[in-house]
Formats: sequence, C-alpha cells, structure tokens
Amino acid sequence: MTRALARRVLCIWFPRLASDRILRLRPHDGPFAVSLNRSNSEHIHCLNTAAEARGLRRGMSLADARALCPQLVSEPADLPGERQFLAALGRWAGRYGPMVGRDGADGLVADITGVPHLFGGEEGLLADLQDRFSRAGLTVSAAIAGTRGAAYALSRHGGGIAPPGEALAAIGALPPSALRIDGETENGLQQMGLRTIRDLTQVPRAPLARRFGASLMLRLDQALGLAGEPVSPDGPPPHFGARMTLPEPIGLVGDVMAGLTRLLERLCEKLAAVNLGARRLRVELRRVDGDLAQLDVGLARPMRDPAAIARLFARTIEKVDAGFGFDQLRMTVSIVEEMRPQQLTSAGEGEAEGRLADLITRIGNRLGFDAVRRHLPADSHIPERSYLAAPAAFSQPEPFPRCGPRRPLILFAPEPLTAQGPTPPARFSWRRMRFTLGRASGPERLSPEWWLDDPEWRRGLRDYWFVQTLEGRRLWLFHTPQNPGWYVHGEFA
Repeated sequence: MTRALARRVLCIWFPRLASDRILRLRPHDGPFAVSLNRSNSEHIHCLNTAAEARGLRRGMSLADARALCPQLVSEPADLPGERQFLAALGRWAGRYGPMVGRDGADGLVADITGVPHLFGGEEGLLADLQDRFSRAGLTVSAAIAGTRGAAYALSRHGGGIAPPGEALAAIGALPPSALRIDGETENGLQQMGLRTIRDLTQVPRAPLARRFGASLMLRLDQALGLAGEPVSPDGPPPHFGARMTLPEPIGLVGDVMAGLTRLLERLCEKLAAVNLGARRLRVELRRVDGDLAQLDVGLARPMRDPAAIARLFARTIEKVDAGFGFDQLRMTVSIVEEMRPQQLTSAGEGEAEGRLADLITRIGNRLGFDAVRRHLPADSHIPERSYLAAPAAFSQPEPFPRCGPRRPLILFAPEPLTAQGPTPPARFSWRRMRFTLGRASGPERLSPEWWLDDPEWRRGLRDYWFVQTLEGRRLWLFHTPQNPGWYVHGEFA
C-alpha cells in the first residue's frame, strides 16, 4: 500500500519586479525608482536597493523622494509590460512544477508535490531557484509550505521552508497582514492587541468573525490547512481572430471590404460576449501567388462596431496591390480592453467623447498615435512643469484646477526684456514691437524646485505680473530679484 505524498506549495515573490525589469536592460548603480501616477500626482511604485538605503519607500510622492535624494533617477511604470514580464517568468518557472499561477501582481505560486527530490530536496530546489533568478538580475524571495497561505506568508517575510504539518509553528510569529487581509482588518486586529497569527488562534473565533467577517477566518484556515485552496495555473490568453478562405480570388476593393466586414461581425460578437473592445487590429491578405499584405489599425478607444471599424480599413485597402487576387482573409485583435455595456439615453451623453476618440483614431492611424497628445495636470507649481503631454489614445482627459492664480493661454520659453526696476516698465519692446503699460497686477512670487537642477531657473526667484498693454496684448512678465532682469513668459487670450 502506497502512501500519498504530502502536498507542497512554492511561492515566489519579486519585491522589485518593476525596477528589476528595467534595470536588467539599462543598469544603473545609483538610486532608481519607478513612478506611478495616482490622483494627478506621481508616487513611488518600486525602488532598487540603493534608493531604499536613502530612506525612500513605496507610496511616497516622487517630489518628496527627490527632495530626500536629489540623485534619484526615475522612469514611469509600465503596468501592462510588468504583467507580460510576470507571465514570462511564470512560464519559465514551470521547471519547478507542472502547475504555476500568478500570486498577485508581483508573485508566482506553484504546486511542487513530488518534485523536490529532482533537485536534491526542498533546500536544493530553493537554492537552484535563488541562483538562477540572481544571475538573471532579479530580486526574489521564495518559500515552501504545505499550504498556499503559509507559503505566501513566509515568502513575504524572508522566505524559508515550513515542514509538513507545522504551518502554525512556521508562521505563528508573523503579523496578521501575512494572511492576505485588507489594511482595515489589519488595523482593527492591531487595536485589539492581536499582533501575530498565533494570537488569532488563541481567541474565540465567533467574535472575530462577527467583527471582521468570514474572510479573516477563511484566510487563517487556508494558511493552517483547515480549508482547501487550489493552485490554478494561468490558462492561455484568449485569442480573438477570424479567417475566411475563398473559393475564387477577389481583387475589387468592394469585395475585400465586404469580406472584412463579415470577419469584423464575427469578431465583435466574440468581444461582446466577454465585455471587451478592440484597441488594435491586424488584417492579413494572402494573394494567390503566396505574398502576404498586412494592415494594422489602432483605435483611440475600445470599439466593437463592425461598420465603424471597417471604415478605417477602407483607405488602406485601396493602396494594396491585389495582384491576381486574394484567396484568404485573416483578421486578429492584438490588443483588447474592457468595454462594459453602456446605458442608452436620449440626452446623447458621451457623444462628444466618442467623436473626439474617433477623430484621434483617424489622425493617429495616419501620423502615429504617439504624435497625437493631450495635456494633463501635473503636481508642480512651476509653470513649465504644471502639465504633462501624454498620448491622447492611451490617457483619459483630466480637468485642470480652476482655483488659484490665473495662467496664460500660451506659454513659451522666457524671452528677455530691456528694463530695470522691480515693477513692470512703463514702455518696453518685445518681438520688434513697442508696448505701453496700461494696467498691471502682481507680483506672484514663485520659487524654484531646489531639488532639481533646471537651467531655466538658475536665476532664482521669480515675481510674476499680469500686464495689460494699451495696444491690446495681455502678457505674463516676471522679474528675477536675485539676479535682476525682466522676461516675457506667456500671453493671455
């Protein structure tokens, strides 16, 4: 009679996934951070060890981080790229177990039951894993336990191995946050004096369940092996494609468009079934001589309207050389995005946004989507850095704050004036035109961001004035008291 193998679970945590992903390609020895925009402000998303040694931490604003560490180098986060990178790591980690799945946004989990002996035991498996990831330039913390919950807790607190049947002994001294609970529950447990997982097992369960819900008890039972928790491998990504093989070649634009429309109708039905919309499509036209023509179309918003998408292909189809005709049409959707059903109203809500997105789509397919940009507010009092220019197709419009001092409609690089004194000159010349001061209001003093070395701000403080000239021009002037001089920085409408 054979004895069943004890279940063993491996959890792999990448605490610096975002920064390691970038630094593997572009090494940097100094402080480095990956920033993420939240609520119109850049915050630290991930750090390398050099940045953590300077006292920086995740979640703090990028401006505060630069104030503490002026040498900090940062790059914006690429969340889709991080997900693809983690998926690639998951496929590679299949060498340690047949079933590997994601464990949050920065971790992997694998069922390794019956596998460790191939590496000389569990210690050998962890040593092999650590060595391979280290050589790949990735920081990793891994743990093995009899349950997924216990392996997760250990991996986030230094790693290690929990012997079979000794989950509580291995994780009992860890804080309750290791059980994958939310911050509000963790704070409530701290207020009750329950600071370790072992403390949770020493109090009655019913009061805890009434106060924090059944999810807390479920996480505790899963970690201790009293409740099951499967390890589900990630399935292959869904494929959205359609193909049409023709009995006779076609070459007329109308015939090709009719075939593409039929393919689009089938694709849009598949997308609607899973509440997704297309953001990028590719059409492959195979000629009878074997040559292949490829056409790519990007969309500024997720769409699944066959007629609207077909119109985007019409112009490019006319330029394709059909030769002796096409005998096969193939269409695939390479990028999809969530697209929930929308409530139809008689007020036409959202029509303006839809027309703008369609305009961006048409221009973007001609000039490139990176060339069509929109301005977004940024968290800075410096005029030149109070906005960001982001690709319009991959960002959402955000309103600029209406409160505070007014700002000019047109902002350009400061242009010097020949004037003296701390108040606006009565007469001055600018761009070969002479102006006479009619009315002026100010000053509004702005100080440079001392943690950034900006050549434009090396003259020090600026005193800004709104100037109305008798000739009708409304200008934005500033005076630099620390290094006296006058400049024109913008023009109002």
